[in-house]
Formats: sequence, structure tokens, C-alpha cells
Amino acid sequence: MDRILIRGGNRLSGRIAISGAKNAALTLLPCALLTDEPLTLRNLPRLADVDSFGHLLNQFGVSTMVEGARPSDFGRVMTMRAARLTSTVAPYDIVRKMRASILVLGPLVGRMGEATVSLPGGCAIGNRPVDLHLKALESMGAEIEVTAGYVKATAPGGRLPGGRVNFPIVSVGATENAVMAAVLAKGPTRIENAAREPEIVDLCNLLVAMGAAIDGIGTETLEIEGRDALHGATYRVMPDRIEAGSYACAAAITGGSVDLVGAAAGDMLATLDALREAGVTVEERPDAIHVEASNGLSPLTLSTAPYPGFATDMQAQFMAMLCKADGASVLTETIFENRYMHVPELARMGADIQVRGRAAVVRGVDRMVGAPVMATDLRASMSLIIAGLAAEGETQVNRVYHLDRGYERLEEKLQGVGADIERVGDG
Repeated sequence: MDRILIRGGNRLSGRIAISGAKNAALTLLPCALLTDEPLTLRNLPRLADVDSFGHLLNQFGVSTMVEGARPSDFGRVMTMRAARLTSTVAPYDIVRKMRASILVLGPLVGRMGEATVSLPGGCAIGNRPVDLHLKALESMGAEIEVTAGYVKATAPGGRLPGGRVNFPIVSVGATENAVMAAVLAKGPTRIENAAREPEIVDLCNLLVAMGAAIDGIGTETLEIEGRDALHGATYRVMPDRIEAGSYACAAAITGGSVDLVGAAAGDMLATLDALREAGVTVEERPDAIHVEASNGLSPLTLSTAPYPGFATDMQAQFMAMLCKADGASVLTETIFENRYMHVPELARMGADIQVRGRAAVVRGVDRMVGAPVMATDLRASMSLIIAGLAAEGETQVNRVYHLDRGYERLEEKLQGVGADIERVGDG
């Protein structure tokens, strides 16, 4: 199994190209199921999760073609065509690898009138039930049965009638599934308390490009008029705001100066505000976001929240960065109840962190030391990379397959700005 070795202490300086967004890509890929015409996505990141989702689409009879053997700095191009779906079953052996697989449920029942999807897997960061997805589809007229680890959704008469969906709490995935199911419903659908993340906006913009009728994009209320059919489209995946924020934290902890090329500041305002509050210089430039930390780091008090609040996917990276702040920071995790599994690993490197329920108190330390550490989930993995960049000596990060799910060419990008980092195998 591969490991990543980091010899810390180098100041990061230079330009990092930001890839297409993982969370957006995994939402846009299932849109291929909504039309029998070709759908081409540009700026797709080369990630394990994207490859897994491609295999899942193949399971349904969708053809996939990727242009180019190697990605450029600005992503791959994939063309998918679901001219004739040969299956509406998403099996356990594929779905267990990736929670985002549940996002085929809405488009399959929307187009085919039925779908059978295994309950998903993914990162072990707490209880993330799919009940909101199922209740949303029920509100649109679907009949739901859960048995033997599978969800079966059926549209009476072969097509969802549409309806009113009112989410009791904000859910990104459930909003995405509801939107994709609604665009082919017989009648209108109103989605209230919808998630407003930039990835939701990206999804709605793609669906509009395919002929969907959606009002209220970017707000908490979406009005969707179902269409009889959608057509194909060519669409560019938005830049990855979480990747950009992660490299910003990496630059900050090393006292570095980095341009995040292609990053969209408007999608990550809460992250940029928190960086500024920590004493990091943040400047928007024509083609990049410039971040620089030359005067040390200040402590923060942060609480995760649905967009436009501070993203839960940035909590671990900020925790690592704040290990070098001058003072005590308080981070509160409100989204997932088990997202502090990186704390013991950071402690092995000399971090001073105390967890009290959903809050973590991070006291900055003068010195961190490299150590063998184990990645537990995707964003926790990146927090260990960030800590390793600032630690004395060598850090060995194990279980790096988590990183491969969400960060494209991580070592290459960090090497390009001066990090001493490499991937090694057991052999």
C-alpha cells in the first residue's frame, strides 16, 4: 500500500492549478442518465471517485469516453451517452466504495420510473442517513421500499407526478437527488429549504443547459417545471473550492506565498474570510487567488455550517493550520458528529488539541515533529499533509487511498511549489 513521505520545513511558493471540483463532478456525472443524447463534461478531475462513478454508469449501459491519456492542468474531458439504459440496479460492490453513488437514485426513477440502489458507503465520518433523499422522492410521488440493504424507488405509472419537498434540515445530497428527479416529472416541483452550495448551482446550471426549467437557482427555494425529455450538452465543471482552501492552509502553515490558479473566490468566501481573520493575506487576481502568510497566524473561533457558512469539508485543514497559530482556537463541528478522527494523529505530531463534545480547542505550539500517521477519511488525510509540511523531520502518511479520492496529483502540485514530498510503495 502506498505511503506519502513529507520532510517538513520548506516554505511553499509558486502557483498551483486548481482542479475541477470533486463534489460537483460527482453531482454532474449522474445527469448523463437523464437524456439519451451525449453529455460532455470538461475540467473533470482525475480522481478515484470519478473513475468509480464512471464504472457505475457503465453498469447501467452508459458509454463513457475520456479524451487524452493524461490530464492537463485544467482537467479531463469525458463524454457519456445513455442512449439505452440496460439496468436500473446499482449493486453493492460498486456503491459501497463511494457514498455519492446514491445520486443515481433520482435520475433513474425520474427517467425510467424505477431504481434499485444499494445503501452507500464512503468515509466513516459519522451517521449520514439517506432518509431525506427517500422522503423527498416520496413527496414527489415515488413509492419507496428498503429491504436487504437496497433502496427500491418506483414511480406509479412510470413517471413521477412532482410535488412539494420541504427539507427539515439542509441536505446537499438530498437536494441534488430531488432536483434531478424533478426535471423529468410530469408536473411542477417546489423544493423548500434547499441547499445552496455552489455545487448545487453548478448542477442546476448544467440541467438548464440540458433543457430543464428551474427557477430560484442559488436560493433556498427551487421551482422546477418537469420536462418530457432533456437533451445533451457540453459543460465545464466548476473549480474545487475545497482543494483551493486546502492548499491555502498548506501555504499559510509554512509561511508561504501561493497563487491558486483558476480558483473562484465567490464560491469560498467563508474560507477566505477565515484565512484573513487568521492573519493570512488574501488577494483576488485576474486568474488566481493569492494567499500569503508572512507574519504568523492568529487563533480563530469557527463553527461549521451549511453554505454560505464555513464548510465542514474545511474543518480538518484549518485545525492543522491552527496548530501553529499564536494562541488558542475553538472549532465547533455542527454537520457530522464523528469528524475529529484526525485529532489523535495530529497529537502524535505534537499538536495540543482537546475535544469537548462537538468542540475542539486547538492551542498553537511552537514546534511540530514528523511521525508515522494514519489517514481516516478524505479531509483528515489532507490535514495530516498540511501538518507534515510544517513539522520537523519526516512525516509518513499511511492509507493515502483516501487522498486519491479527492485530491488530483497532490504530490506533483506540492512539489511544484517547493514541498519535499513523495509517494512510495511497499516494494
